[in-house]
Amino acid sequence: MDGRTVEPGVRRFGRVNWLGLYTLAAREVMRFLVVWTQTLLAPLVTAGLFLMIFTLAVGSGRGSVMGVPFLHFLAPGILMMTVIQNAFANTSSSVVISKVQGNIVDTLMPPLSPFEILLGYLAGAVARGVIVALAIAVALALVLGLVPQHPVLALFYAALGAAFMGALGLVAGIFANKFDQMAAITNFIVTPLAFLSGTFYSVEVLPPALRALTHANPVFYLIDGLRFAVIGASDSSPALGAAVCLAATFAVCLLAWSMLRTGYRLKA
Repeated sequence: MDGRTVEPGVRRFGRVNWLGLYTLAAREVMRFLVVWTQTLLAPLVTAGLFLMIFTLAVGSGRGSVMGVPFLHFLAPGILMMTVIQNAFANTSSSVVISKVQGNIVDTLMPPLSPFEILLGYLAGAVARGVIVALAIAVALALVLGLVPQHPVLALFYAALGAAFMGALGLVAGIFANKFDQMAAITNFIVTPLAFLSGTFYSVEVLPPALRALTHANPVFYLIDGLRFAVIGASDSSPALGAAVCLAATFAVCLLAWSMLRTGYRLKA
């Protein structure tokens, strides 16, 4: 010991606890890597089943959409839908399981700020989402010969979608105290957001009221932006979509940070 004293509550590792942040992020990544058959392989199989079912149901008689074959139009939507569902599941399940098992204190007690905890959870969600996206993209290239026209933009939208839904999953996980509450949030909020967002159709075919409602859904802009990055066509402006998605992600992250800062439903 060098004889120096440190006042209680003073951070001794600079403005950012890099070691603690890295440890939390690594824990969240390892959570899904150790069960990769459930977290990585299963989404790939599910996406493949969606494409196969639509191929069998629609067949070759379906005309082109946005100037491309229907399956090429469909593939980016299924890819993004899979990404956001897995990102949401990663953070929400991590928090809910910790609360139910009573070990959430292991995350709250270390000298991590609310912002560092937020980043650590989001790191796991984004990593899982991007890995799933890359796996599906490789499969689409091999099976359909579909290669993104703008690969950097496609990666940006995949990471942004994972961050948005990862933050939303963190909010849902903090709010839910039981698994059935989490299931209700997934069934009545997350699933409708994903399915009613132009995943399987162009919003231009919708009635005006439903079209306006769809344009209020941030997930629509995620799917539409990724679709533009992959096939070069979209229902709305990619720049507008990026702005809406960034704003929505910031808003949800701010809400999650506020819940972590106040200890809402986390601290007795």
